[in-house]
Amino acid sequence: MESSVGAVTLSLGTFHHIGFVVASIPTSVQGFLDSLQAEWDGTIFHDPNQAVRVTFLRVKPAANPLFELVEPAGENSPVIPFLKRGGGLHHLCYEIDNLEDQLTLSRAQGGLVVRPPLPAVAFEGRRIAWVYTKNKLLLEYLERQRRPAQE
Repeated sequence: MESSVGAVTLSLGTFHHIGFVVASIPTSVQGFLDSLQAEWDGTIFHDPNQAVRVTFLRVKPAANPLFELVEPAGENSPVIPFLKRGGGLHHLCYEIDNLEDQLTLSRAQGGLVVRPPLPAVAFEGRRIAWVYTKNKLLLEYLERQRRPAQE
């Protein structure tokens, strides 16, 4: 699906992962592995910019999107209110070519940028941004490639 703003035409990007908020990755991961018949390498990333810890589960075939488990890392974590409502399915993430153009398009479509672009530990410093759509869907956008100025 493609959308455009001015002369810019964008596709939604590549479906990268589905995020689930959990109280604890270590106590939740086995249930997800069993339910999804997924694989896990045991890596848990702490991202102080996002105030979360995350890990990724891979389901077969490898072309499927990843499943991300998101755990709050501290009392100021932005996922705490969601966890207090029971946690669960939280967001969809798309890998895109141009983050600024995508955010411009999202705003033009009535979306609210709730977290501006920040480097993400789990993605080797590639930037992510968060958009809440007018249809109440939380989308995470991940830059496909790290920008040269970020190195």
